[in-house]
Amino acid sequence: MNIKEITDYIFIGTEPCKADAIFVVGGSLPDAARLAADLYHRGFADTVIIGGKYSVKRDNFPLPEYETEYDFYRDILLKKGVRKEDVYGERESGYTKQNAAFAKRVVDENGLKIHKALIVCKSFHAKRCQLLYQMYFPDVDFTVVTFDGFGISRENWYQTEYGRERVIGELKRIETQCT
Repeated sequence: MNIKEITDYIFIGTEPCKADAIFVVGGSLPDAARLAADLYHRGFADTVIIGGKYSVKRDNFPLPEYETEYDFYRDILLKKGVRKEDVYGERESGYTKQNAAFAKRVVDENGLKIHKALIVCKSFHAKRCQLLYQMYFPDVDFTVVTFDGFGISRENWYQTEYGRERVIGELKRIETQCT
């Protein structure tokens, strides 16, 4: 694969559309929750499902005032005016495949009906998120809405060693986790 092929495969984020729910993939960047709150307030969906304990690569969440990614994202959403009744989530997942699997459990346990959903995630994480959430929600039509995390974008990922490592790492994880 060349740079253009990798870029087109990995960076699949698009414009939001009306949906039943917004899934926020676990992480530690506030941008995800801020984007979800913005989408919520713009009327794209009235349910937000967030997830995450903390990365399996860590022993705790990096911000000491929060125990989990869920707590961090929920706090941001509530401060941004999202109604607490519209926020669902879990505090157990440590990686993306678990985010999707445990989100499915949350949806089922709460009797949520989702036919169309938005996934909010980092731009270089978009393809893997789409594939994994589709695996656990085969009947849901997903649209991925992204933000550029860690300074990595569609336009610049290949220009730094860090960007290349993150994107090539996504390709490898897609191969091992999404099959």
